[in-house]
Amino acid sequence: MTRFLRSEKTRKFIKDYSLIILGDFLLAYAVVAFFQPHNMVTGGVSGLGIIIAYHSANWWFEIPVWVTNLAFNIPLFIIGGFILKGESVIKSAFAAVFLSAAFFFVEFLPAPPNDIILSVIFGGLCAGIGVGLVLRSMATTGGSTLAGSILHNSLFKHISVARLIFYIDGAIILVGFVVFGPVASLYAIASIYISTKVMEAVLEGMHFAKAAFIISEQSEAIAQHVIAKLDRGATELKGRGMYTKQDKNVLICVVNTKELITLKRLVSEVDTTAFVIVADVREVLGEGFKPHL
Repeated sequence: MTRFLRSEKTRKFIKDYSLIILGDFLLAYAVVAFFQPHNMVTGGVSGLGIIIAYHSANWWFEIPVWVTNLAFNIPLFIIGGFILKGESVIKSAFAAVFLSAAFFFVEFLPAPPNDIILSVIFGGLCAGIGVGLVLRSMATTGGSTLAGSILHNSLFKHISVARLIFYIDGAIILVGFVVFGPVASLYAIASIYISTKVMEAVLEGMHFAKAAFIISEQSEAIAQHVIAKLDRGATELKGRGMYTKQDKNVLICVVNTKELITLKRLVSEVDTTAFVIVADVREVLGEGFKPHL
């Protein structure tokens, strides 16, 4: 049992499905607690669920979002099982089913303050983190993402999956605009923007760093000085100045934000005429930084 739990495959399995479960709960809470009370349709099957729940409340009984999520995703995954292959389909099926369960359970959680601005902000944060965690586990929550993949692989190979998803979500948001009016739709678009930025941060990582490109005739001396004083490595590339037509050595050195000032000082101690370009780095994997997944 201990050996089983220590295996890399088992740890990855536990990690991936833990991310899916946490991500589903955050996404479900965003939809039920923040979006649905203010009729904010942000696309996907959950957006359809909000529309259907609103209209069905005027019929015999309200159809909850978790029922809509299951009703739309089950046939999509049956079709996807014949068209799409790979482990990600299994993970996505689990994510979609568990998302319905999460929609059901979060309805019993205490409701946050009924403020639309707070709902836009915190709904976007929760949805962005939730979707980002699910995507990091190489899965999706089904819905428009799965529908886009199916359409791309079966009917519209000339259209990218991302564009098909955009068309599907855009159509759902347009229906929300017709049903709930422009104000709710504009708030929904603002929340989509927040969730997209947060999702990108989750996927790309929050381990920010700086990359310095150093061009100098004394590149060898600079590299040795940096290695000795800063304990950071450097990589030398061959370049050519197009103005002087002379070959140049270009050093690349990646450091964390706090080390940047020290790096610039070390470069100037060796060559005050060195040309230094500093660029932002979203994430760095490897020795001295974040380990590989």
